[in-house]
Amino acid sequence: MEKFKINQKENKIVVPVNPQLYSLEAIYGASYIFLDRAYLFLDGNPKSQVMVTLKGKERLNKKQLEDLAGEFYNELLNCALRNQISKNNQKIREYVVARALFSAQEPLQKEIKKETKKEEWQKDTLGIAIPWEEKYKK
Repeated sequence: MEKFKINQKENKIVVPVNPQLYSLEAIYGASYIFLDRAYLFLDGNPKSQVMVTLKGKERLNKKQLEDLAGEFYNELLNCALRNQISKNNQKIREYVVARALFSAQEPLQKEIKKETKKEEWQKDTLGIAIPWEEKYKK
């Protein structure tokens, strides 16, 4: 792994990320977490190496910039793990949601059947709603 490139004068640190270890989804997720503390710039080739530049919103010394990069790597690992767990549990989540929707549908169908019984005003006691062709069929 490459070392960080610190530019204290410009208040930024460049963090190399191997996209074979961390997906772009994890890189975006980790970057999003740091939006409140730093300006982020992503560059490089998503197949070989992504360069994440963290530019502090406040003035940071060298140690603080290194800590920021370390925290970024920790968050990168966190996002990668969450994405992996999410992929592993996708079928279970889909099943639980489908079952919940199906279970919620049963009482609703019973309620609809109750409401669809013809009310007194809906009954056609005079036969007005019968089409003329059916009523006077020859």
